[in-house]
Amino acid sequence: MQIDFTRPTDKTYAEAIQAVQDAAALHNFHVSFVHDIAKTMRERGFEREPLTIVEMCNAKYSSQVLAEDVLIGLMLPCPVMVYEQDGDVLISTMRPTLIGTFFPDAEIADVAAEVEAKIFAIVEEAAG
Repeated sequence: MQIDFTRPTDKTYAEAIQAVQDAAALHNFHVSFVHDIAKTMRERGFEREPLTIVEMCNAKYSSQVLAEDVLIGLMLPCPVMVYEQDGDVLISTMRPTLIGTFFPDAEIADVAAEVEAKIFAIVEEAAG
């Protein structure tokens, strides 16, 4: 199974970042932080194409998976990445259903599938 879910967009980089945040709110996900990774790297002397990670969380789902195994917190919150590659703007996320492979004793398949559907919808809507 592919680890990512990626969609190209015709939006500008800045528009795509805002669109991810707007779509997250529509699906009851709270944006915890927006990391401008390219800026951070530039400040440390490394150049790269634009790349931002939007961290988002839904407290209901987070509570459910943490109740199964607190170490799942190592994979929270849900990241959605907006980046430019060869002039194209792309929006990507990791497939939440893969988290269960790291925690086989945690019974999170149903909640992971719900989260995955919502996160994929966020990416699709943001991509437009």
